[in-house]
Amino acid sequence: MTTSPRSAVVLLQLGGPDSLAAVEPFLYNLFCDPDIIDLPLAFLFRKPLARMISSRRAPRVQEYYRRIGGRSPIARLTQRQAAALERNLAGKLDAGVRVAMRYWHPLTEQAIIDLKENKVDRVVLLPLYPQYSRSTTGSSVNEWKRAAARVGYAPDLRVVDEYCDHPLYIRALVEHIRIALRRVRPVERGNVHIVFSAHGTPMKLVRAGDPYKQQIERTRDAVVKAGDFGLPHSLCFQSKVGPQKWLEPSLLDTIRHLAASGVSHVVVVPLAFVSDHSETLYEINMEVRHQAKTLGIRHFDITPALHTNPSFIGALTDLVVQKLA
Repeated sequence: MTTSPRSAVVLLQLGGPDSLAAVEPFLYNLFCDPDIIDLPLAFLFRKPLARMISSRRAPRVQEYYRRIGGRSPIARLTQRQAAALERNLAGKLDAGVRVAMRYWHPLTEQAIIDLKENKVDRVVLLPLYPQYSRSTTGSSVNEWKRAAARVGYAPDLRVVDEYCDHPLYIRALVEHIRIALRRVRPVERGNVHIVFSAHGTPMKLVRAGDPYKQQIERTRDAVVKAGDFGLPHSLCFQSKVGPQKWLEPSLLDTIRHLAASGVSHVVVVPLAFVSDHSETLYEINMEVRHQAKTLGIRHFDITPALHTNPSFIGALTDLVVQKLA
């Protein structure tokens, strides 16, 4: 008699500092990533460069986190998503759900050691990045492979690359846009301009064939079609870091253009973010909101993050079932 494989799902996520003191080491881990700092002979200077960048940026970034409560909520929110997914999988598959963060605890190697000790021999890596980019999903999967090699762990591995237009993920985004639209007075809803904002990437990744931009556009197109909002919309990018050219237009430039065009009502839809963190809580909800109000936009709102939206958790469940069925 043979025993069935012990299975697990690992949610891959960026991670975030869990205290103000953790900001600088979090940034150091980020800038040590070979999928982030990728220059000729970078292995010779990556760590000193990461140390210099993180020490210089830490005071400013600490202020961002101080404004949103002194820490990133992403670990807590991701654990809730893991619990919701595990409940959804119960009765369909015998699979536990773990979390592996790329740049802060619980780190990837911690998850791998736990799975190895529990003799889990079949693993689905499920990124909480719906659109594939080398700098997100690619980086997390590469770190998994490096850490698994160090630990000596080689399960049957299945990877979800992307789900940018999965119907249930799209449904969840549409549901949350409708929540934001209901917060606008009915007589003013026709004035709303929907701004889809995605995390930016360097243009050199796009030129190298990274599919992220095209998948973001597929997500936007699917949401517009499914939602049938009948409202004007724009796509832009945010969170640029460093001097190199990134995807454009930026979120701030888009807001400036809309205000100059007489737009009075804006609803921002954070594409590619499935949990609240500094990019939604500080960058959009504080920094960009202030800019919009200063420019004369009367109604500025952001759609709620997906978190444990049942449609979104349903999408994750379907992806796991497809990989393990």
